[in-house]
Parts: sequence; C-alpha cells; structure tokens
Amino acid sequence: MIDVLLDTLLDIVKLLPFLFISFLILELLEHKLSTKSKRVITSSGKFGPLIGALLGGIPQCGFSVVATNFYVTRVITLGTLIAIYLSTSDEMLPILLANQVSIIEIVKIVGLKVVIGMVVGFIIDFITHSTIKEDFNICEDDHCDCNHSLIKSAIIHTLKTLLFIGIATFILNITFYFISEDSIKKLFLSNYVIGSFLSPLLGLIPNCAASVILTELYLNGVLTLGTTIGGLLTGSGVAILILFKNNKNVKENLKIVGIIYAIGVISGLILNIIGI
Repeated sequence: MIDVLLDTLLDIVKLLPFLFISFLILELLEHKLSTKSKRVITSSGKFGPLIGALLGGIPQCGFSVVATNFYVTRVITLGTLIAIYLSTSDEMLPILLANQVSIIEIVKIVGLKVVIGMVVGFIIDFITHSTIKEDFNICEDDHCDCNHSLIKSAIIHTLKTLLFIGIATFILNITFYFISEDSIKKLFLSNYVIGSFLSPLLGLIPNCAASVILTELYLNGVLTLGTTIGGLLTGSGVAILILFKNNKNVKENLKIVGIIYAIGVISGLILNIIGI
C-alpha cells in the first residue's frame, strides 16, 4: 500500500509543471493576446493535426494534458486533439530504450503512431469542419477570480485538477496492484483479433501504467506489434480524466473516447493482417 501511495504521489508530481504551464499559457492567451495574434492562431489551426501529432510523439504524457486544456477552451481543433492523443508516447519510449530495443524498431513504432494520429486528425477536421474559438475563458466555471492575478488563477486551476487526478490515480494504482500481470497476459494469448479489441481498451485506462504494461507485454512476446500499436494509440495518460473534468459536454467526451478506441481497434487489426 505504501508503494501505491508513493506511485500516486510520483504521478502527481510529474504532472504538476505541465498542468501549471498549460493553465498559465491559457491565462496569458485569454488576457494578453491581441486580436491580431488570435487571428494567427485561428489561421494556423488547419496545420494543427500535423504539429500536434509530432509533438505528441514526445515521450511523456504531459503534452496530452496541455492539449486537453487547449481543446476545452477551443485553442486547438478536435482533429488536433485526436492527433495528439493517438501519437502520445507516454512511458513507452523510456522502456524500449531501457530494454535496448533497436533504434529502427523504436522509430517504426513512434512513426506509426505519429502518422496514424496525423492522418486521422486531418480527416476529423475535414469531416467536422472543426474551428478554433477566438474568444475563450477558462475561468467561467471555476470562479477563481482570474482578473486579479494570472499566476494565482493558474495555481488554483492546477490544484483543483491535481486533486481530481490524485483521487482517480490512487484508485487505478490499487487496481493494478491487485491484478497481476500474468492475469492480463492470459487475455491476449488467444489470438490477435481478441487482442486487437482488448489492447485499446487497456490503453484507455487513464494512467501511465497502461502504456508500461502494453510495452512490457510486447517485449515479452505476448503481443504482436499491431496489437501493441492499437493499445498504445489509445493511451494518452491521464488526459482523458482531464477531458471529463474540464469539458462539461459529456456526450462529446464519450464521442472522443469512442473515436480513439475505434481507431485503436481498426489500426491493430489492419497492422496484424498486413503483418507489420
């Protein structure tokens, strides 16, 4: 139980700077940006999925949290958000490097996630005609007295969000503590079809442990590369928790989760069929 508490605290500490910076940037955007600067952001939105997919490939889950806050206030489009979620590497890359996996294989895994995220992001923006909101306010619901201090407001937003993450992460860590890795392996040993549906489901768990388990299962030969990619595509760390906390449109949140899961399943099946 002590280990569970320590892991929970570590997860929170790692996220603290990313959350604070994201909220501070949003405050600066809201209070300081000129109309001309907002137009630049709006006009560059069509390239969001490309930029988002590339940034999402950075080996940490903090950027997906930042992107979630940006989407809630419509600084980025839906396609950009999805691209970032799908390409987010989370804890995968450090584990691959620690196990001395070849650079070629690492580039292939990260590259597949980035390309899939970028393509899906552009398609979603094209279909939904997603746009950026020029006039946004992240303080409407939290009543944090934003007009007095940008830093104070960012701190309040960060602390409220960290409290939410801390409770949820503690519950998830307890769950992983009582469910052994051997039990999870048995779920994927049947065939790649079953794995293609279960792996993305595991990846959706809003915790960095999901990508750790998926990567370890792949390294141990339990999962095929296609099944692994399918699960890693849905693994955006705790970003999903932030989405449900900060975005009041529950139906929209469920739609986003459904899209991510569907892309994970479809990608896993296709990659397995063509033998990548």
